[in-house]
Amino acid sequence: MNAIKAKDFLFLHGLLFVYSLSAVCSKMAAGFDFLSTGFILYYGLVLVILVVYALLWQQVLRRMPLTVAFANKAVVIIWGIVWGMLLFGETLRPGMVVGAIVIIAGIYLVVTDDA
Repeated sequence: MNAIKAKDFLFLHGLLFVYSLSAVCSKMAAGFDFLSTGFILYYGLVLVILVVYALLWQQVLRRMPLTVAFANKAVVIIWGIVWGMLLFGETLRPGMVVGAIVIIAGIYLVVTDDA
């Protein structure tokens, strides 16, 4: 198997960064009345982000194995914590940090398993 290039990992993580913004837009849309202009705008952004993500995800899978690409999706948890703190004034709790670490460590163990 060929080694995965750094630019491919950067592409993957850039894509996951963009994907994490769909959750931000969803939460923003929840602050508006159903079918109001703000609601439609933010949910429209969610749909655009998800379409772009779906198309570019196919490019990621051309460059690396599914197990590696999918395991790296755990970084979205970290982005969710960051967006919650920066944009929504949420408090970082120890359980959030521990949970993120456990999930990422578990996925790392699955991906690096030689069996």
